Amino acid sequence: MNSTIDMVIFDCDGVLIDSEVLSLKAWQNVLEPRQCALTAAYFNEHFLGKSLQHVLERLKIDFSLVLTQTDVDVFYRELQQLFSDHLQPMPGIKTVLSGLKVPYCLATSSSPERTKFALEATGLSTYFTNNRFTRDEVVHGKPAPDLFLHAARKMNVTPGNCLVIEDSAAGLQAAQSANMAYLHYTGGSHLRDLEHTGTHNLASWEAFKPSYAYLFKSN
Repeated sequence: MNSTIDMVIFDCDGVLIDSEVLSLKAWQNVLEPRQCALTAAYFNEHFLGKSLQHVLERLKIDFSLVLTQTDVDVFYRELQQLFSDHLQPMPGIKTVLSGLKVPYCLATSSSPERTKFALEATGLSTYFTNNRFTRDEVVHGKPAPDLFLHAARKMNVTPGNCLVIEDSAAGLQAAQSANMAYLHYTGGSHLRDLEHTGTHNLASWEAFKPSYAYLFKSN
């Protein structure tokens, strides 16, 4: 892994905020009346890190379901209610963001509106003002590298000197394609009880600083 890190790029859902289990629940609520039982395993494999358009295409291919704009609106209402009632920032993430001495940004497959709502609901919006980038700013979403390369360009940082922290396979593939260092964050509720192997795993935010102390301000 590159030892010269000039910027950290955070994914949002499942990395900054513990949202993926809530997103799964919202989709289950929408799809259950259609006799579609969405499992956590399917959700993790096909929905994590992907855009809404990709999700709709997977539902059409795998379940022969064509969702209308009304269905999508119901999903977003369900999700907003779940976010309002239950969404939490990942444990320790505010300490990490407050302690970093290198620039950082957010690059997410979610929409600007959903991202704004989620950050405000979890008290993270003050950390991400002019340093948040969403799927609609590029032609190709993850697993293409476009969003991460866009973020690096806007932040004026060389891609090879970026560290991406992601929870999804699509996001990790995008980081590798962008020639960026990466960590697989597995501390979210949707991944916490699964077995993870490899040298790039990050099980919690408490484990981040000890391994990357040079990225943090000295106390």
